[in-house]
Amino acid sequence: MTSSETNSDREKVVTKLPGALRQELKVRAALHGLAMQDAVEAGIRVWQGRGANLPSVDTAGAESYATFLPAGAWSEFREDCKSRGLSLTQGLAQAVTLWLDDNPPPAVKRPDTVRRLVVCNQKGGVGKTAITAGLGEALAEDPTRLVPVRVSKHFAALLDEDASTTDPLALEDLPGLGQRVLLVDFDPQGHLTKQLGQEPLVMEGDSLTNHMAGDAKGDLRDLVVAVDEDRFGDRLHLLPACTDAFLLDVRLAAVRAREGALERALTAIEDDYDVILIDCPPSLGLSMDAASYYGRRRSGEAAGNSGVLIVVQAEDSSADAYGLLTSQIEDMRADLALDIDYLGLVVNHYDARRGYIATSSLQSWMDIKDPRVVGVIGDLKEQKEAVRAKRPLLAYSPRCEQSVALRALSREISK
Repeated sequence: MTSSETNSDREKVVTKLPGALRQELKVRAALHGLAMQDAVEAGIRVWQGRGANLPSVDTAGAESYATFLPAGAWSEFREDCKSRGLSLTQGLAQAVTLWLDDNPPPAVKRPDTVRRLVVCNQKGGVGKTAITAGLGEALAEDPTRLVPVRVSKHFAALLDEDASTTDPLALEDLPGLGQRVLLVDFDPQGHLTKQLGQEPLVMEGDSLTNHMAGDAKGDLRDLVVAVDEDRFGDRLHLLPACTDAFLLDVRLAAVRAREGALERALTAIEDDYDVILIDCPPSLGLSMDAASYYGRRRSGEAAGNSGVLIVVQAEDSSADAYGLLTSQIEDMRADLALDIDYLGLVVNHYDARRGYIATSSLQSWMDIKDPRVVGVIGDLKEQKEAVRAKRPLLAYSPRCEQSVALRALSREISK
């Protein structure tokens, strides 16, 4: 059936297609950056150019499906189906199947140099751990599954006092990024480890601290654990914390070239990952120097591939802590002649209902152009519930506002 409703110069076509085939078409078209209607049109053209003896497709349970095709294309396709003795549903299923066969899922794009994202702020309680975990989860989601993403980056809409005049930020279904991600719990408090349902490493065993201090007791890879959730496959891993990290600054004081200690420890496992995220402790000590050095731009590495991501809140004390942190980073830049890129600011725990303090503080952060605000994450219940459940947020509540915002953040810093 066709309709007079048009999409540009196309006519609306209503037919049937099995639900599973329709979903696969939707995902595959998105992976190739195509509209579904363009994929269907291409599939029909391929079908028309093939012989009549194509394999039959199981169309049991086919459901109503609407698309737009160029004017006249559907009438021509209907006649071709009639001449081949096929129903429209079978003919379309064959055409879609041909397009899927000719357009396999593209390979996930891997960075030339492992990305090293240092998530930090010397102020505690701003939510560095939640951002580290959520960002890693968003980067590791299944590349063959569509997930809701808020693609707009116009955070100014959050400041509009009259919500009725603000257009909602649009959601778009996009494929997961499919990156191989390592989360490093660099904080002796071990919040990241516990949030993901893992146990901290025992004091008497091996740890990242031992590897950084030159006292390794084994292979660092043996300490890494997988985050066991279907939507991440085997792409999301965690290097758990150990309480011996409370002594890290003391132990680093006796290490030569101590600013490179974290890099020396992690180099052995870098080839296993596309992205490594460091959840830093609320500290300005030697451990923060080592983390900043690890995130520096390496020889031949593109600007913005790695660097520092600073988590703040929309309140005054965050601004003071931000100044102290950036002073330390700038000193390291100058003293060691390093390129340390600022990947951006993430304003976390934002709630406009807190009034002028929150909205004016957010505006102040947005007024900073370097680094710029790359994400605003709301203060909502799902994150707290996920922590209580000891599950990744994007697995616990994949469609909540925080999950959607974290996916937008992952894409914003991956440009």
